[in-house]
Amino acid sequence: MTILTAEQLSKSYGMKQLFHHISFSVEEGERIGLIGVNGTGKSTLLQVVAGAEQADEGNLMTKNGLILEYLPQNPDYDRESAVLEQVLGMAAQAEAEYEAKRILSKLGIEQFDVQMGQLSGGQRKRVLLAGVLMRESDLLILDEPTNHLDTEAVEFLEQQLKRRRSALLMITHDRYFLDRLATRMFELDQGQLYTYTGNYAAFLDKKAERQELEQAAERKRQNLFRRELEWIRRGAKARTTKQKARIDRFEQIKDAAPGQQSGELDISLSGSRLGKKVIELEQLGHAYEEREVIRDFSAIIQRHDRIGIIGPNGSGKSTLLKLIAGSMKPTHGHVETGPTVRIGFFTQEAEEMDGSTRVIDYIKEAAEHVKTADGTLISAAQMLERFLFPGELQWTPIDRLSGGEKRRLYLLRILMEAPNVLLLDEPTNDLDIQTLTILEDYLDHFNGAVLIVSHDRYFLDRTAETIWAFIGNGQIDHHVGNYSEYRELQTRRPAKEEATDTEESKAAGSRSAERPKALKMSYQEQRDLEHIDEWIEDKENEIADMDTAINQTGSDYDKLQTLFEQKKQLDLELEQLMERWTYLNELAEQIAQQKSAR
Repeated sequence: MTILTAEQLSKSYGMKQLFHHISFSVEEGERIGLIGVNGTGKSTLLQVVAGAEQADEGNLMTKNGLILEYLPQNPDYDRESAVLEQVLGMAAQAEAEYEAKRILSKLGIEQFDVQMGQLSGGQRKRVLLAGVLMRESDLLILDEPTNHLDTEAVEFLEQQLKRRRSALLMITHDRYFLDRLATRMFELDQGQLYTYTGNYAAFLDKKAERQELEQAAERKRQNLFRRELEWIRRGAKARTTKQKARIDRFEQIKDAAPGQQSGELDISLSGSRLGKKVIELEQLGHAYEEREVIRDFSAIIQRHDRIGIIGPNGSGKSTLLKLIAGSMKPTHGHVETGPTVRIGFFTQEAEEMDGSTRVIDYIKEAAEHVKTADGTLISAAQMLERFLFPGELQWTPIDRLSGGEKRRLYLLRILMEAPNVLLLDEPTNDLDIQTLTILEDYLDHFNGAVLIVSHDRYFLDRTAETIWAFIGNGQIDHHVGNYSEYRELQTRRPAKEEATDTEESKAAGSRSAERPKALKMSYQEQRDLEHIDEWIEDKENEIADMDTAINQTGSDYDKLQTLFEQKKQLDLELEQLMERWTYLNELAEQIAQQKSAR
């Protein structure tokens, strides 16, 4: 059943056309991912669909009584309201309070009585995300919901959205998230909307097919254009009707040229020479008041290291990067940096960006000219063009850029300074997928060390070869391999009761050294995969029965408390089953891919 239809929507800001006469529909229960280059109007389109912004032209029609929930990137909130009050609103029943606390805890919010005005921007976003997850709706609209979430919270959100019956329209840069959730993809490109059935992987296949067809059509047009141009140059005479028609045809072929393309981001900057000694951390430690976030951590960072740093929000990941960069002093221990090291630190906040500064002036502060990877010297303006900032945009104040455009500009500023060690703190926040793809390719060829703090599982798998994981009490675990391999190790560890932690670590190191190794399911894993769907359904039925019992209990608070505890245990068991389901299906996919690659 169609719940929303958009017909011929158009929207402009000043001279910039965001989208032009686009049409689409949203069906009941489908999950749609919206992607496109930063600044193309994705967030504006969501605002129009949600009713927060009016289109210049077109119509938006919804089914009668449509219930819509919308969470923008910078949502409104009540500064004086306590966290739990903000989430619950008018739904202050005991059961709702329990569910709100469960969701908040999973999103990393443990203090329920703190006022919203006292929270950080990321914490507020998580509280408001919990609020929309609590409320039933026909259509849920989310703009970058995974920003400010750690990996565990992203996985929890993924499970919650899979279990919802409502339709979902979302913007996200998290490609694993898109691939596992989306049933349809929208791409906003040069004012046009393209739709693709399937998830992110299906989108990549179908977009490649579309581009091949467009290229073939353009080659045919160019061949016709050349023939007609040759005829015109020979001296066409416009006196006869036949010749006049031929000239008109030439003009039509010329006018049929495709519109200006969005272009490809080009990161081809050269770095500085890096000597043998890079960075050494010795007994590094740091504490905030009495809370120790890093304890006695030692490591040697070498020239070609690709290190992913993971852990819960607030565990100390950004602090570690600041200690390495020298922008913060450790409580104890020290950091030794080689004499040729030039650090480029891509922080989360980009605090040094003055919003009143024009784009071109901000980049010229770093360098008037820069050398590319092939040795060519180009100007700051030319480099901005390569970073998808055309001439007219270069004279725009930074405040007028979209969030993603600001992050892309900030990235260029750092790379313009020719670093040979890159520290990237949540680089995927607000960057579009095209930019991330080009950045990943750039890091492949970057002739220096890279340390990345990120919650983006795809980005970590694509870039990191070593994982530093914050595991609590200031301790950092060291794992050779990418993020998925580390998570697989953590999932397998409890199932092997006969192995000690030390033995398991040695085995993990051996597996990493011996890669690639054929994957295989154990007998227990095969049995679990066969029955896991039934177990999940049974557990969901138990929870539904428990909800009914709670609703029928009335004012017997002792019994209610007992039932709540039982439901809490059932929820935990269901969550464990869902995690097991995710692991088993991913393992099955990896085995299938490995077999097909042989």
